[in-house]
Amino acid sequence: MEALKQIANVAGYSGLYRILKPGRAGVIVESLDDKKAKTMMGPTARVSVLNDISIYVDDDSEEQSVSLSTVLLAISEQYGDALPVEPKSSTDQLADFMASVVPAYDRDRVRTTDIKKLVSWYGILRQFAPEVFDVTTGETEEDASVAETPEAIEVTETPVAETPKVEKA
Repeated sequence: MEALKQIANVAGYSGLYRILKPGRAGVIVESLDDKKAKTMMGPTARVSVLNDISIYVDDDSEEQSVSLSTVLLAISEQYGDALPVEPKSSTDQLADFMASVVPAYDRDRVRTTDIKKLVSWYGILRQFAPEVFDVTTGETEEDASVAETPEAIEVTETPVAETPKVEKA
């Protein structure tokens, strides 16, 4: 989901923002809503790019988290436009929803507020940035090759010959 690299959440501000132009003085962002308001976020603003966000999982695999893009695609495949919950749903409903999407999510580290944000962000992305959910076959092949890359690297690595050390007189 290449489009998530251009969408961010800003701490202290509601909603999501499209990153227009990063610079030394901060970042120019545009709100993902009908207003399309442009704002300059200073260098002290905590801007989190959605591509860098992940959800903690509690299973025995090496990965201790699942990327937000994977979770959003799972929600899209399972529910489409009609989510069974909304951000103001009860804690139990939100937990059941999260368990249906990511069965192994870590119930201790993923708070209810995190699930509320996820539901809210999904609604915003569905409405104002539907291109996020367009998965091309090239991206899925790329994801599969990325998963296989570590094994290939381990097999093809060759030791570097040591150079003799020169002693100082």
